[in-house]
Amino acid sequence: MNKVLIISVHPDDETLGCGGTILKHRAAGDLIYWLILTHVNDAEIWSEAFIARREAEIRQVGDRYGFQEILNLKYDTTQLDRVPISDPILKISGVLKQYGPDIIYFNNRSDIHSDHQIAFKAVMSAAKSFNQPSIKRLLMYETISETDFAPALQENAFVPNYFVDISPYIDEKIKIMEIFSSELKPHPFPRSEQNIRALATYRGAQCGVGYAESFMILKDIWK
Repeated sequence: MNKVLIISVHPDDETLGCGGTILKHRAAGDLIYWLILTHVNDAEIWSEAFIARREAEIRQVGDRYGFQEILNLKYDTTQLDRVPISDPILKISGVLKQYGPDIIYFNNRSDIHSDHQIAFKAVMSAAKSFNQPSIKRLLMYETISETDFAPALQENAFVPNYFVDISPYIDEKIKIMEIFSSELKPHPFPRSEQNIRALATYRGAQCGVGYAESFMILKDIWK
């Protein structure tokens, strides 16, 4: 049994990037924790109804995945660049020390969203092996409309080297994504059911299965 920490900068990143993998960990009997870094709370930008709905969505998604616990650092969304990076490093370090995860999934380093880029640096700093000896595996996931919208430069390429067969879980992944009603729209919107299935089909074809999620593995320690 593994202790698995899913880190998402924004709620829905986890479902887009590794929803099927989370369900597979649950089926394997692993202990799964969800760490969210940001939230919406500015009434000048979002209505009170939207803020309340998003909180309800998080609870509902958490129940569907069967997380042991949902943690939220509650930084303002789209505002991580205004926070000294030492602050999220310290808070993420505290979570890692408290829960001692074996496996961590988190956002890709070169996503177009600045929150994702900053969060990647904070997670990597917090997850140094001499500070967090429990960690055996670190994996970056791709997020539709963030990973694929990064500038087409070599240094931004997401080149997966780890694949998870999610064929039994693709339908449930999409049903969970539908809970985030404001994030899912009809094709050709990037975050459409058709596009989620298309990416999973493409990644599946790369590794010889029906549907897959792909990752870049940054650390893998055999203990």
